[in-house]
Amino acid sequence: MKRGFTLIEIMIVIIILGLLASMVVPNLIGQGEAAKQKLVCVQMKSIKDSLKSFKLEEGRYPTTQEGLKALIKNPDPQKYKNYPSNGFLDSKSVPKDSWGNEFIYVNNNGDIDIISLGADGKEGGDGENKDIKLSQCE
Repeated sequence: MKRGFTLIEIMIVIIILGLLASMVVPNLIGQGEAAKQKLVCVQMKSIKDSLKSFKLEEGRYPTTQEGLKALIKNPDPQKYKNYPSNGFLDSKSVPKDSWGNEFIYVNNNGDIDIISLGADGKEGGDGENKDIKLSQCE
């Protein structure tokens, strides 16, 4: 004699799975955005290390106008005589933040900051759209 699941048993299993999903799914939603924000901090710290190497070689950080591209290609061979031939980053381009936007680099008389404008790519914002500064990551 074949014995299978009754309709009531199947309904109970579906209800239990639904209850479990209703408790787990809200915790998972939003974790992707938090991971992106943490990745931005990791990228900023890596860029900061490259900027420190630049300063060790050249005695100063690149200017705001020279920007992060100065880590890839020598912006002024007359000014930066110790610049290594392969630059200060392993890649051929400056990394972008988790949302595909360029980082903003600011050199204020030797005080540097790196900024990501968040998911919306605009200044200001809350939640996933808030700006992330290097100083907030440290």
